[in-house]
Parts: sequence; structure tokens; C-alpha cells
Amino acid sequence: MKQERGFATLAVHAGEVPDPNTGASSPNLVMSTTYVTDPDVSFSAEDFGENTPFIYTRWGNPTIAQLEQKLASLEGAEAAIAFASGMAASTGLLLQFLLPGDHLIIADVSYAGVAEFAKDYLPARGIEVSRVDLSDPQNLQQALRPNTRLVYAETPANPILKLTDIAAVAAITHQAGARLIVDSTFATPVATRPLALGADFVVHSLTKYIGGHGDAIGGAVLGRAADLAILRKEVSIHLGGIISPFNAWLILRGLATLPIRMRAHEENALALARWLEQHPQVQRVIYPGLASHPQADLARRQMQNFSGMISFQVKGDAAALARRFAERLEVIHYAVSLGHHRSLIFYLSTRDMLRTSFMLSEAQEATYRSFAGDGIFRFSVGLEDAADLISDLEQAFA
Repeated sequence: MKQERGFATLAVHAGEVPDPNTGASSPNLVMSTTYVTDPDVSFSAEDFGENTPFIYTRWGNPTIAQLEQKLASLEGAEAAIAFASGMAASTGLLLQFLLPGDHLIIADVSYAGVAEFAKDYLPARGIEVSRVDLSDPQNLQQALRPNTRLVYAETPANPILKLTDIAAVAAITHQAGARLIVDSTFATPVATRPLALGADFVVHSLTKYIGGHGDAIGGAVLGRAADLAILRKEVSIHLGGIISPFNAWLILRGLATLPIRMRAHEENALALARWLEQHPQVQRVIYPGLASHPQADLARRQMQNFSGMISFQVKGDAAALARRFAERLEVIHYAVSLGHHRSLIFYLSTRDMLRTSFMLSEAQEATYRSFAGDGIFRFSVGLEDAADLISDLEQAFA
């Protein structure tokens, strides 16, 4: 598929062709683990390359390859690798490009699993880790060291929707001879394409908006073909955290509707965010599409879609309200995860997040609390009628 095609056309067609034998229009699901091959083909990962035929699904699979090609087209990347989960994608990337004695700078607020991996696993294996508030690029400048190899950003950040200026952070990172990873799960390529802004790698949890239906776990790393060839051989093939072809097929199906889903998520989220701002029991609403977001200018400059994630603080006993939500909500599910077609809400206590996931300085904790207070409701606004979502929240608040 030619790159000059429109985004929606790529979402439907990139990586896919009608089956040459049957004429099937939709992508085939290939579940085979092994393939009949030429006797001259080497069965060694050392000889694996882009022209290697399908041999064994841990190495490559037709359905997974279609997903990777579509993802690369949508992100404007040279290549993509699909993994079994977003965590497998992130941890595999960090393990591949960090060695004992190297220094990693990670955003002070990142997805909890990645934050905990950087807090516990990496330092125990001789990798230095610094948590830095990347919402101010000067903080990155001051944190760089001669042995800094990677900078890991997440924008918007889970769960407080703090933003990072990708272009500014990429310039500083490259000046230091390091490489920039951006977790763009909340934004999706509909909103932001980090590679075009200077990032070296993009990470996605495909479980969220890209899959979109809450029925398939997956992850992906995108970037330059040469970097990803190394990652595929050393991490995907040798560590084996590959995605199931069935999950890849489900995510391919979800990707076709990503552009129209993201427009609907944004439209609903903006309506809900404006309604929540006026609610007497709501203390504060954080949404990149609101003028009240502390980085609204950056959001407008960097995001072409503001996604469907809202965080909000409430007045009074938030934990009691969380219990009431869990008992009373009828349309919205009280559940973790995000980016599904159905709406999900969950309360995240600041005390618990700081205790289990984030090791923050006093200044960083103050910034976190400026977004989250003592705790926030993370609201993944789905594709239902906005009026029904408002009505559901209204009766649960009462």
C-alpha cells in the first residue's frame, strides 16, 4: 500500500491483499505453528532476515506479519514487531538496548507495570535508572549522564494525562547520543506519530485503543528496520514473547475501524469532560481537549485527536464514591484497562500509586498531586451514547 494513501485507507488495506488461492477479501487467520519449506533454508536465528520464508511461528507468521505491516504503515515506521502484550514489548525493548552500567531515564509517571520493572528489575541487574518529570524538557537536560543510553517517555501519561513535548525531548536526547522511546498507547497514531517528531522507537499496548474491543492482549514496538531486526532476533525469537496469531487477527480487525472509533471516543470524552467540569461533586477534570488542561497548548500542537481518557478528582470521600460507582453503574463498567468500545472507570488512590509504582521526589510528588490530588477516577470513555453515559454517572453520583 502506497504511503500517500489516506490514514483511513491504510487502516483498512495496509498489509492486506486478497488471498491468491481463494480470493478471500478478509485476512486469513493462519494458526499453523510450522510450514513446509525448502531444504536449503537455514533453521538458525543467526541467518534470519527479511527474505527468510515462514518456517516456525515463533520466527514469523502470515497473520502476525499483516498486523506488523499495517501498524508500520499507520505509524510511518520502517518496521514493527508484535509481542504478546504491551509489557512484553516495553520490557523486551529495554532489555535489548540496555546493558549493566548503562543509564535509563524514564518518565516519573509511566504505566505501572513499566514503572515497577524500572524500579525493581533493572537496578538489580546493574542498570542505573532515573525518574524524571519529562513535562519540562529542562529536567531531562539536567538528568543526562555520559552513560545514558535510553530515555523512556509516555504521553499522555497513565493515569494523570500529563504530556511530554516529544520533539523537544527528542532533540535533547539525541544531543546526548541516546535514543528516545515513546509509549503512545493513549494517543494512538490517530493523534500523534512520535517517529515523525524525532522518537527512535514507539511502543503500543495493542490491548487498548488499537485492538479496541477488550478481547485480545498484544503489544508492539515500531522504529527503524535495522534496530527492529536485532530486536526480533534477540528478543522476539530467543525470549519468545510472541503474539498469538488469533490475537493478531482480532487486532487486525479492530485496526480497520481505528480512525472512526477515535473520532467517536474524542467526541464522547469531550462531552463527558465538559459535563464533569460542571458537576458539583467534581473537584477537577484533566482532559487534553479542555482549555483547563495545564498543557493545553502542547496538546493542541502535538495531538490531532485528544483520545477518550479522562481523569477527575472528586470532593469528599472518593473511596466511598468508588464503591458506589461499582454498585450502581449500569452502562459504565467499574473495571481496569482502557481503550475499549465500552466505557470503563476505576479509582486510583495516590497513596497506593506512590507506594507501589512510583518512587518520586518531593517535587515530583507535588506535580503528581497537582494532577491527581489524593486520588483520581480514570475514565475510559467508550462508544455508547454520551447522554446515556452522563445519565449513568448522574444516578451513581446521587
